[in-house]
Amino acid sequence: MTPSANPSGTTLSRRTFIGTALAGTAATLIGAAATGILTPEPALAQSNLTPDEALKALLDGNERYIAGRFKSFDEDKQILRDHTVDKQEPFAAVLSCADSRVPIEIIFDQSIGHIFVNRVAGNVVTPEIIGSLEYGAVVLGTKVILVLGHANCGAVKAAIQGKAVPGQISALFPHLQPAVDQAGSDLAATTKANATIQATLLSKASPVLAPMVKEGKLKIAAGYYDLDTGKVTIL
Repeated sequence: MTPSANPSGTTLSRRTFIGTALAGTAATLIGAAATGILTPEPALAQSNLTPDEALKALLDGNERYIAGRFKSFDEDKQILRDHTVDKQEPFAAVLSCADSRVPIEIIFDQSIGHIFVNRVAGNVVTPEIIGSLEYGAVVLGTKVILVLGHANCGAVKAAIQGKAVPGQISALFPHLQPAVDQAGSDLAATTKANATIQATLLSKASPVLAPMVKEGKLKIAAGYYDLDTGKVTIL
């Protein structure tokens, strides 16, 4: 399946697929929460941030990364491991591309257990990704979800070109096609459009995340990472 193959049908199929999966995920989470299975333990200090404070903590860490003033590397890693074996209480979740040039904890100068990282080529939203991020928000207490695109993204570039590809790579194309339709052949513009589209999908399509956003308990934002400067910009 290529990006040019029946765009209308592909979009409808994707919406139906995601909607069905979301309903099942939400029902499972809600049922488990009602029985106490997913009841989170009292949050530690790092989870007591507001959504805006959580986003600022990520961006402050990115500034330290750009300046080469790492704080996380100075922390005792053995102590961190000792305190994260039995539980995790991240303050933020990041949906990023699988690109090896985008090491999330490093570019935000955060240590073990601070960021709930979800990675997939093209940083696209799928039922599995949504379920993971719902778990992060409902159970782990993340206060912000950042959908992070990056410069020179190979997945977005392939979707723009629309050429035949081997294996299952083309399965990414339907998720990226709306951004291609919106921004065209400009790689940076399409990558930014994709991050924004995926963030919007998360904030509106998930019956678990949408109410949290509306009530101010969670913030969902889109960002763009410049490989050359190391700067993360909120879109």
